[in-house]
Amino acid sequence: MFSLALSLAACITTYFATKRSLGLGIVSLMTWGYFFGILRANLLSTFVYFIFDAAILGVYLAHKWTASGASKHSGALRLWAVLLILWPVLVFFLPFQPWLISLVGLRGAVMFIPMLLVGASLRERDLQQISIGFAVLNIIALTFAAAEFVLGLPRFYPYNAATALVYGSQDVGQGFYRIPAIFANAHLYGGTMVSTIPYLIGYWEHAHTARLRLLALAGVAAALLGVLMSATRLNFVVGAALIVLTILTGRLKASRRVAFAVLILLVAMVALRNERFQRFKSLSETSNVEDRLSGSVNRGFFEILLEYPMGNGLGGGGTSIPYFLEGQVRNPIGMESEYARILSEQGIIGLAIWISFIIWFLSRGLSLIAEGPWVGSRRLVWILGVLALVTGMIGMGLLTSIPTTALLLLGMGWVASPMLANAREPRLRQAEQVFLVPARY
Repeated sequence: MFSLALSLAACITTYFATKRSLGLGIVSLMTWGYFFGILRANLLSTFVYFIFDAAILGVYLAHKWTASGASKHSGALRLWAVLLILWPVLVFFLPFQPWLISLVGLRGAVMFIPMLLVGASLRERDLQQISIGFAVLNIIALTFAAAEFVLGLPRFYPYNAATALVYGSQDVGQGFYRIPAIFANAHLYGGTMVSTIPYLIGYWEHAHTARLRLLALAGVAAALLGVLMSATRLNFVVGAALIVLTILTGRLKASRRVAFAVLILLVAMVALRNERFQRFKSLSETSNVEDRLSGSVNRGFFEILLEYPMGNGLGGGGTSIPYFLEGQVRNPIGMESEYARILSEQGIIGLAIWISFIIWFLSRGLSLIAEGPWVGSRRLVWILGVLALVTGMIGMGLLTSIPTTALLLLGMGWVASPMLANAREPRLRQAEQVFLVPARY
């Protein structure tokens, strides 16, 4: 019953936060998303799996879907969102899997898609609130990660069916675990940290006070240390690419460029002083990397295409299924590739829709991120989206992860639409006061 109460609380808090402002709604949603993993690990009940579902439902119910500005500038994005949702809904009614499995698969296929349209509605005041929220949440996550590093993982994550993946990742240094902080696993921790970096860097450029710039910089530092503690190589590569691009192409003042370089140097010194932060060095072992790429990209894809041209049904191709339903999946198939998962569950038509949308997104972003407010952040979010879509070929969970997928699609919707101006300046001042940010007159 406690997990049910938490689900209701998640829906209520995100609903009223979104009613106040979209930025606060996203911060509330991400708060539940950050803590979802550790809550699931310790409560281990049926309703705990729906905490984030309830939270994102609260955002959807409160969001103004026909708000002026967003609707007239995101018509194409709305069409893509409808197509990406409509096809899985049609597949749901095909008798490939038991209805409970299909329902879980449908949840994974469509739950996050409306975040594209939510992202298209973001204004500057929302980005300010989101960035401050990310900074605080990243610091909280790093605090938990440090405690797990020092006190040990079992004090925070009991061994059970929900944490099997966490305890199966004992491959750091001399047999240490990857650190998940408060997420469902270490990869989600690292991936979420990387996804927040563009917003924090953007706010660092736009913040009006030294205190807020320091908070944004602390959020970036917490994100980078989180990636190292998660010991996930792919996230390290993506995070490093964002940092290099920021230093080389970011519109930073000389003093801020120096401060940023010093931060990177300090994080690098921390990494080099502890073996548990150095798993990224295995990227130099080219044979292992080549084996991973060939196994993920090539093995079984065409076999799946030929044997299941219409898919194996939602939930039957690799979508994460709760442990108490895993035995009901018929003819489970899959491979370590997000696109193979889409093919396995939605068939060639579903995969074609996704590939077409991705091509549209790639071409759309080039024309919209060249100028305007928060251009640096928009460029980094677009690059992050491109890297995530490319790396989806060698891993699963890109479109079904909590809260990383919601954050990814939010950013993709933001950069695929013209950025909206603030509606009214007084509301900006009120929103700033929520975070104790002094208004400027």
